[in-house]
Amino acid sequence: MLIAEDEPSIVLSLEFLLQGAGYEVTTARDGTAALRMAESTRPDLIVLDIMLPLLDGFEVCRQIRANALLGHTRILMLTARGHQRAVEKSLTLGADAYMTKPFSTRELVLIINELLSSPAA
Repeated sequence: MLIAEDEPSIVLSLEFLLQGAGYEVTTARDGTAALRMAESTRPDLIVLDIMLPLLDGFEVCRQIRANALLGHTRILMLTARGHQRAVEKSLTLGADAYMTKPFSTRELVLIINELLSSPAA
């Protein structure tokens, strides 16, 4: 699993939470690094913030979906942007799910488990 998030405290808490749930986690602090990491590790799921430096999460999502090698990758947008346009744009670009910050850690783990247990489109 790849966490693409630029806020250090959120990265640490997500990393701790998801490793505790049994997931192997890598991290990226900007959109360019997220794409590089996704290409090199081919994660099953990316927890992707929209507001990332260098490339925003929308562009990262678009490029992941355009890459044949990463087509199986699930994308969960996790962002402070909760307005309907951001949700619709994320889903149109190919995100599998969308959560807003602040978030329930229990709900986050449930959504991740659900995404990883359902067959890829």
